[in-house]
Amino acid sequence: MDSPPRSRPVTGRIDVHPRGFGFLVVQPPPSGEVLSAFIPPPELATFLADDIVSATVSQGQDGRWTASGLALQQRPREQVYGEVVLRKGALFLRIDREVASSDWPLEAAGTAVQAGDAVVARIGEGKTVLLHRLEPGVDRSVARIIARHDLRRDFPPEVVEEARAVRTVPHALGARRDLRALPTVTVDAPSTRDIDDAITVLPAGEDGALRLLVSIADVAEFVTEGSALDRAARERGTSVYLAGHVLPMLPEELSAHWLSLVPGEERRCLTVELRIDAEGRVTAADVSESLIRSWARLNYDEVAAYLDKGLVSPAMEPVREAMPWFRAASARLAVARAGRGGMEMAREEARFTFDADTGQVSGIENTPPTTAHQLIERFMVAANEAIATWMEDRGLPAVFRVQDEPDRQRVADLAAFAHHSGFAAGFGGRLTPLALGAFDRQISGGAAEPALRSVLRRSLGSARYTVVPSGHFGLGARRYLHFTSPIRRYADLAVHRILKKYLHGHRDFLHQDPAVEQLAVRLNARAKGASRAEQDRHRVLEARLMASHVGQRYPARITRVKPFGLLIQLDGMLVEGLVPVDALGDGPFRPDARETSLVGPQRTFTIGMPLVAQVVSTDEGLGRIEFALAE
Repeated sequence: MDSPPRSRPVTGRIDVHPRGFGFLVVQPPPSGEVLSAFIPPPELATFLADDIVSATVSQGQDGRWTASGLALQQRPREQVYGEVVLRKGALFLRIDREVASSDWPLEAAGTAVQAGDAVVARIGEGKTVLLHRLEPGVDRSVARIIARHDLRRDFPPEVVEEARAVRTVPHALGARRDLRALPTVTVDAPSTRDIDDAITVLPAGEDGALRLLVSIADVAEFVTEGSALDRAARERGTSVYLAGHVLPMLPEELSAHWLSLVPGEERRCLTVELRIDAEGRVTAADVSESLIRSWARLNYDEVAAYLDKGLVSPAMEPVREAMPWFRAASARLAVARAGRGGMEMAREEARFTFDADTGQVSGIENTPPTTAHQLIERFMVAANEAIATWMEDRGLPAVFRVQDEPDRQRVADLAAFAHHSGFAAGFGGRLTPLALGAFDRQISGGAAEPALRSVLRRSLGSARYTVVPSGHFGLGARRYLHFTSPIRRYADLAVHRILKKYLHGHRDFLHQDPAVEQLAVRLNARAKGASRAEQDRHRVLEARLMASHVGQRYPARITRVKPFGLLIQLDGMLVEGLVPVDALGDGPFRPDARETSLVGPQRTFTIGMPLVAQVVSTDEGLGRIEFALAE
């Protein structure tokens, strides 16, 4: 039998490594295999990350693939960030090393620049053309991340003009359901400006059923499909939160003002009303266009103070009578959620603090979820589930949010991590939503919880958008979608538009509309890019903060094993970093087949193991922190 060819032509996407080499990720993978071919530095010099190229890949005796003969097919990237360097009097741009491995000629177009200046440039034919120079003192990392992930900071003039015109359209009642007399509140962080959800709970009737109304800003009423505003929002796909900087999906005139559900102002909304019986079951759901007026803007801390201690803040006074029913609705939904399994999505987060005068990062705080976070999360999940079921029952295409059950190997890896962290998983080979719910309760409150949740999220895998309805494993939901944040996510806006067409009498919908699926694929890519940008920003700020902690020791836990070392997370700060393999001593070390352990002649390091780590160095540009074992 002939052996398969060891060399073949392919088309793929380039990934650039900061050390000067790259990888070609084949698209689509031949024969269904995942193929990543090494690109040597000389082959990579004239290419950028995300370039689509044709190439020849060859497999060596060790089974590894190498790419050669690269030819550009498509270049999606339009802009790059870099720093100016001089070579024999000529201007070059040292492009972000996660985007390009070499320096490119720079055309400054008459603008005075000098070595060391940070600039954003447009990609030309084998060169870069200056767009703008960053002013001294500006945080360069933000500009670098925005360009690296092809994000947008500013809106074109026609979009800004259209946003101003939208503000002349009144929030009129018309044929809408009038909910202004109901005790409606919003609950957000004090810094939140784009408020897109409000809640109302009406008392239980004689049958014990209460009514939860979740009202969501009716963005679709003001942002016309196909308009300049809509095209800009669709291109962005989502708002991006870069710790101290927000790149909104819609201009601030709308996101923080005209569409935001600010207290005391009438706002057009889409409202889903859920009937919740005494056992927490949602027995009915109804959707309508509405007009609301928020009675109070509450923050998480004051709502938690009420739920935990019965304290009524001054802002809560107008809705004091309704507050016990908010608590009742949350408790009922919690019981029903626990009965079907899945995990609570509200989780501990690391948030940066910034100096009020300088704007520089000043610290990092771990913020565990409060009872108020859990209340809002339960209400929003219930609304999203209800809308998903409502739309499927009527045969409407929708941008569903799905998450598959993890495979057995991922479940085994999670169980191994739990075991080395002192927890008994006992999944029995398959992780069910109820088993996930039990594990979620088991790890809550322990010192290892943050690290365990990091591994748990990786084991579950990413959720995705699709027009094909399926379940959401992590939530234990039969059907799920995003409905509650149309100011911040285009997927929600797309769902609103389909809903509104149905409410206005449209019935000619395509089953699993291919156009909706095409949109879902694009939104998956934009959401992934936004998530990576937010992670990059987080890592940069971590490295900036930890630069003043070099030499200090912290308890930590191994969260991942790689051939080049151990990825660890500090117990008290949620800060992540690397212990390089050459710093372990007593080597050589090799990862096992599933990269759950790093095995040496005398020692083995396994995910979940606790250790004490010492900060050795930081690299803010790459967002990296290096640790050593402190034994």
